[in-house]
Amino acid sequence: MAHSVGLMEFAQAGWTSLRREASSTVHAMGLAPLFQSGAGQQEALAYALDDPYGPDGEHGDSICDGRFSLAGDQLIARDGSDIWEMLTPSRAFAEQLHGHVWLRDVVSAPNHDGATEARRLVDTWVAKHGRWNSFIWSPSVMSLRVMNWLRAGETLFGDAAGDADNTRRRRSLLARQAKHLLRTLPIAEDGRIRLRAALAATITGLCLRGQTALQRAGMTAVAAEVTRQILPDGGHVSRAPQATAEALIDLQGLVDIAEMSGIPVPTEISRGIARLRAMVRFFQMADGGLASFHGGGEFDRGAVDHALTRTDEPIKPFGFAPHSGYHRTEAEGATVLFDVGDAPRGELSTEAHASALSIEFCTPGGRLVVNCGWHDAQTSDWREAVRATAAHSTLVLGEVSSSKILAGSWQREMMGARLVAPKGQVSARRNEGEMGIWLEGSQEGYRDRYGLSHRRRIFLAADGGDLRGEDALFRPVTDGPPDDIEVRFPFAIRFHLHPSVRASLSRDNMSALLVQTNGDGWRFRTDGGPISLERSVYLAAGAPPQRATQIVIHGEAEPFGAGDRPPNRVRWAFQRLGRIGGAVGGIE
Repeated sequence: MAHSVGLMEFAQAGWTSLRREASSTVHAMGLAPLFQSGAGQQEALAYALDDPYGPDGEHGDSICDGRFSLAGDQLIARDGSDIWEMLTPSRAFAEQLHGHVWLRDVVSAPNHDGATEARRLVDTWVAKHGRWNSFIWSPSVMSLRVMNWLRAGETLFGDAAGDADNTRRRRSLLARQAKHLLRTLPIAEDGRIRLRAALAATITGLCLRGQTALQRAGMTAVAAEVTRQILPDGGHVSRAPQATAEALIDLQGLVDIAEMSGIPVPTEISRGIARLRAMVRFFQMADGGLASFHGGGEFDRGAVDHALTRTDEPIKPFGFAPHSGYHRTEAEGATVLFDVGDAPRGELSTEAHASALSIEFCTPGGRLVVNCGWHDAQTSDWREAVRATAAHSTLVLGEVSSSKILAGSWQREMMGARLVAPKGQVSARRNEGEMGIWLEGSQEGYRDRYGLSHRRRIFLAADGGDLRGEDALFRPVTDGPPDDIEVRFPFAIRFHLHPSVRASLSRDNMSALLVQTNGDGWRFRTDGGPISLERSVYLAAGAPPQRATQIVIHGEAEPFGAGDRPPNRVRWAFQRLGRIGGAVGGIE
């Protein structure tokens, strides 16, 4: 059960690293064109890719004025074009800058001629970086850039897209990038980056005329990645709700263009979309956003709604996603998401969180219990902190995470910030009845270090107003007696509250009053107190991070027992009180 990286993972990571280095050397020496087929001549833009994401016009105006705010940092360019000469404050900033994630914002700038400024920024980028560069032309950055270019299709590539020579250069470079993505697909980072690279190449082949070979090869690649990456229950292999939604949106965009061009879509893609729609609905909370697990946040509500309402075909609800590793239960507008899956493996785990048995709880009044979450607009300084178990609404034993993140060493340099956890760490059960639904999960992330397993049971009443839970630490019988029966292991059960929730402790510190923005009140109780209210932070809604509060139950676990009595068993409950008052700020 040890948290370690296997020899095979080292070998695979080493081989992939060598292949990427070889590819980089070939392109740096300018040898790649010798092994390529002719570039082919692309005609005018045949089709434009729809953009379901909402633009930020205010941010677009700022960029038109030379202020680039990306990944939580800011750069100010004197005339807007010398941004390509400036040293960026972080790698994440550079990825978003050269990935052109700002493009839709600039096009939509209300107080500037956004379309003209967008073309100018792209043209100055082409002049500076139109040739190969190991970072700017990496699959992660290039696939993002190509998708953003495609979604600004008419603005950049249409017949009326400014100067004709510049428009031809953009089209030519778009085709070159798409072919490069398809050629380097086998060495792209596994998971959503590889899927996005395949999609970007294929959609380019569909949008530009004269790219039949790119269309065919791309469709085959996308079908293969969908088969490999979309799980039978519809989740993405990364276990991230946001990655699942992104895959659905991108695949639907591909199908739209294929239908307009009369190109048949492989059945693997159609089936994958049907599964993804159901899973995105599974991850959607009552406020329309997504649950925040494994590197994602609330996401773009408009884009999610657009993806789920494109057809009249009903989405069949379900409560357990066994391959993705989540339970969902809802009653009278209250929704609980429960993480009961193993951490992703290998390269897929570089953005995964140590979130075993964590929950999110959303009520008709909004989100109540959350995880700290993540958003790409945040600074990278927060990235590792929010991956720790303590940043999730679950139990933390011994102030360590249930899964290990590779430390800053040669291992991390070679393999990235992978999450390492025992295989088969988490198991789950579900029992539905007239009174409500019982969910149960157990995880072994602490067993190797402390000799204890963690079990969590949750009950949501049929009226949605009573969420009860039980956390237990127990020593498996098969492990025999502990070496030291006198030792005690400190633990903390954390419930991170949404920033909009106001909390106040009772006088005996055994309960807390929680009030949501609409005035709905909830009482938190426990038999494991006393409890404390501590500072937290919420990143899932975007930058800057929002201050929040967490309810914490502290205790000390014995190294033995079945977890059927205190101190190794703690019960807790969130119970609805009704309307407390209209103004949250009035709570004492």
